[in-house]
Parts: sequence; structure tokens; C-alpha cells
Amino acid sequence: MAHFTLAYWCILVAALLPILCAGLSKAGSFGKSRHQGGYDNHNPRAWLQQQKGWRARANAAQANTHEALPFFMVAVVIAHQLQAPQGWLDLLAAAFIALRLLYIDNLTPDTIAVKMRQ
Repeated sequence: MAHFTLAYWCILVAALLPILCAGLSKAGSFGKSRHQGGYDNHNPRAWLQQQKGWRARANAAQANTHEALPFFMVAVVIAHQLQAPQGWLDLLAAAFIALRLLYIDNLTPDTIAVKMRQ
């Protein structure tokens, strides 16, 4: 009987990581007017291109997570089809997610939680 493995759950988490990065790049900018540097929903790409520091890196992390996602998804599906050892597959998929989260968190020497309070 087929079941939803940990590796498949990791695909779902990986698919949500770009949304997390997008939220981080815009965090703290809502509620401010466009003239005060707040998020510009009328022209979001131009607003993101003007960002500096950790916001720009969070936006770059969003693009990077989008780029890595198809390769990760295909690797997990092919490994399942080839009946790779499930323990190893789950371990490697979870390690991928953990490393992606570390990558996102280490955009700068400070943690994102500190940045969001700024």
C-alpha cells in the first residue's frame, strides 16, 4: 500500500519556501506608505529592485529556492520510482530542507528574527 513518505512531505515544504522568502523580503514594509519606503503593490518588481541589504538577499533567496525546487522534486520522485532505500531518501530530503532553512536564515550575520524587529 502506497503512503505519503517523509520525502514527499519535504517536497511540500520545499514548495512553500519561496513564499516564506517572499514574506521575509517584504516584512516590516506593510503599513508604510510607498513614499515612506513601504511595499509598493502597484509596482512590486521595481520596489524589490530598490531594496538593499537583507531584504535584497531575501528576495534573492526566493529566486534561488524557485530554481532549486524542480531539481529536488524530480530527484525525490525518481528515487521513489527506482525504489531507493526509504530511510536514506527520507534522511536526504530532510537534510535538503534543513540546509535550505539554514541558507535562508543565514542571509546576513544576524538572524532574520532580529532583522524583522528593525
